[in-house]
Amino acid sequence: MNASSPDPKTAAAATPPSTVALAPKQLAQTLEDGMYAKATAPLGRMFLQTLSGGAFIALGFVFMVTSQQGMGDWPIGIAKLLGGAVFSVGLGLVVISGSDLFTGTTMTLVPRLSKRITTGQMLKHWGISAGGNFLGALGVALLILFAGTHATNGSAWGLVVLNSTQAKLSYDWHQAFFLGILANFAVCLAVWAATAGKTVADKILAVAGPVALFVSTGFEHSVANMFMLPMGLLIKYTAGDAFWQGEAMRAAGKSVEDYASITVGSALWDNLIPVLLGNIVGGAVLVGAYFWSVYRRGDADLAKG
Repeated sequence: MNASSPDPKTAAAATPPSTVALAPKQLAQTLEDGMYAKATAPLGRMFLQTLSGGAFIALGFVFMVTSQQGMGDWPIGIAKLLGGAVFSVGLGLVVISGSDLFTGTTMTLVPRLSKRITTGQMLKHWGISAGGNFLGALGVALLILFAGTHATNGSAWGLVVLNSTQAKLSYDWHQAFFLGILANFAVCLAVWAATAGKTVADKILAVAGPVALFVSTGFEHSVANMFMLPMGLLIKYTAGDAFWQGEAMRAAGKSVEDYASITVGSALWDNLIPVLLGNIVGGAVLVGAYFWSVYRRGDADLAKG
């Protein structure tokens, strides 16, 4: 190489990466490639990524619960907006870490529609993702319980959890289903937008708006509920007398009898099952199949031809 010629590696390193977002068609290809990689990952790595996915969403819910203590005197819209904004930390961590979140994983329908994976591969990935997310979220719930966080501030933290859990179990089955569709419609749009981001800041900002939208409006997210519902059950059945005698509980006039509707059966049938099914429709169909139809269908037909 001529001594005066620049080293290609040095020149490449000196050139700043482009911050221009991909065009929608390229973005659809990038999303499909990412979903393909997740669906075909080695099982051990796939499972570990699902554990952190559930744990990070649980941490987002922990932050949201913390933000809602003592907010009863605030305008309800502001209180809910604050809760939604801080909850977005959870999805931000998922996106930046490359963790596997069931609600986003529903978009592996995209490589399935392009015939890059089989239906069996897709469903296996969905099952591992949902199961791993549940274990990760439950692990955080247990850590919170053992840490005594639920009893902090005169049991105000736990009161928020119990009231939120009770509200989630009050929906009719069809209502929970449609709330699940809307939640994952927003979450998968957040993932779509984050895929376009080139920097950490881009990706975090991309998820913040859609997540704040769905949380503040009260849409239902199955993985978030894999933390909240077990947390409510753990508090109800294991917190003990000291918790129920906390200042916040006494001020609210609440006792364990007021939360009789919080049961394992209700958590499963009245919320997790319809919400999970709704999440599949919202993510796989309204986002995944939609963008595939707009940007990838022709390419898939050409590949078959």
